[in-house]
Order: sequence, then C-alpha cells, then structure tokens
Amino acid sequence: MTDHPFRFGAVAGRAPDAGAWAGLARRAESLGYATLLAPDTLGTFSPFPALAAAAAATTSLRVGTYVLSVANRTPRAVAWETETLQALSGGRFELGLGAGRPDAEQDAAALGLPYGTPGERVERLTRTIDAVESVPENVPILVAASGTRLLRLAARKAGTIALGVPAQHTEEQVAAKLDELYELSGDRFHDLELAMNLAYAGERPPDWVVSRFGASGTGVLVGTPRQMADTLLRRRDALGVSYVTVNAQFMDAFAPVVEHLAGT
Repeated sequence: MTDHPFRFGAVAGRAPDAGAWAGLARRAESLGYATLLAPDTLGTFSPFPALAAAAAATTSLRVGTYVLSVANRTPRAVAWETETLQALSGGRFELGLGAGRPDAEQDAAALGLPYGTPGERVERLTRTIDAVESVPENVPILVAASGTRLLRLAARKAGTIALGVPAQHTEEQVAAKLDELYELSGDRFHDLELAMNLAYAGERPPDWVVSRFGASGTGVLVGTPRQMADTLLRRRDALGVSYVTVNAQFMDAFAPVVEHLAGT
C-alpha cells in the first residue's frame, strides 16, 4: 500500500537535567531512531529549546515537535522559531502541528491566549503552515489529524500525517479513517507518509498502561520483538503506516524492532 520505508521516533517531554536530556537524545540516536520528538504542554519542556539542546548533543538524529498546539503561538512566531531551529540543527528539524489535544485549552488559558473554536484553530493552523512555508528554510511538516477538516487540510499541506486516533482504536477503525483520508487527498495519498504513535511497546504492558489505554488497540503493541515487527509489517501492508513513534519510556524495549525494520 506504500513505498515509504519504515522510520521510527521516540517521544519525550522531560528529563531530570540537561545531562540526562542530552543522554536521552544520544541514546535514541545510538538505537537507530530517526527522530526525537517533543510534545507541547506546560507539563513538559518548552519544545524549541529542548529540541535545540537535543540536536546539539547529536549528529544525525532529527528532532521534531509532536505536536505544537497552534493556539500557543502566533503563526509568525512559529515560523521564526522554526527557521532558527532548522538553521541551528543543520537541517534536522521537522515541524509537527496540531489544532490542540483535548486538554490544550487549559494550557492556552494559562498562557493568557485565546484557544478559539475548532474552526478558528484549523484556520490558524493553515496560516501557520503558510507562514512557515514563506521562510527560506525547507522544513518537513507533519500534521496530526483525525476529524474531516483537519484531514482535508493535512492532505493538502502536510508531507506526513499523524493519525490522531485513540490508542484503543482497532485496525478496522484506523482503516475507516484512512478511507476518508484517501477520498480527501486524491492523487496525493500515495505520496503522504502516514504515522501512528505507540503509547506502549513491549512484551508485557504494566497495569497503568492497560488501565489507561487498554491492551488490544493499535496504540499498544505487545509481543516479542519478532512479533511486534511482524505486526508493523502487516499494518504497513494493510494501512500504509510507515512512521511509528513510541513513548521514550519504552524505546529500549522497542529498539530490536527498530534495528530490524528501520529503512526497509
């Protein structure tokens, strides 16, 4: 269903100190992860300086936002930060954007910024992409999308689409979402890189993972490295998902899968 090779990212929001953060970035790089991704919440590091530090501590690891809430910054501010980080990272930055996770409104309020209606945030996301595309640096853009309006925008504007579906979703539910994306993207569909996030990957999920995410959805990958790799190969064939991100807590357990599949 896709010609895109596998690549893998680790999602991390905090570390005890600068040394630990740099060590985490170097560890991700040494394990073969393509990207280290930072979320955009008031409970995690501010993404742009955190990613600049990660890029400075590594040589080939790409860094990215996963994902910026467009309510937290003006479009021009995002373009400014993006241009700077792309230059300072040696072209290793990828910009991930979203219209806001369910609790992002609280962060916007704490920052003294208007969150806006869903329609206003989609419009702001459009203007943010346009602002980023106007700067000299060429930056890959990922859009997290689930609803029809965001899927339509992502199909037009993004190189990568992260499917914003709950971890509990079945493969059949993901396939239905992809059918919608196919209709919206037309000829662009096969050029799009499709991404999904794993809340957990490993042989036995801890109780907190099961209670929060369940144990059988597409966002919880359980099994031996060989079994997990086979599942991802089957999903790429069936769904076209080739970019897989994982909670950095589990990046060591998932590393044998990365070693086996990355670039294939």
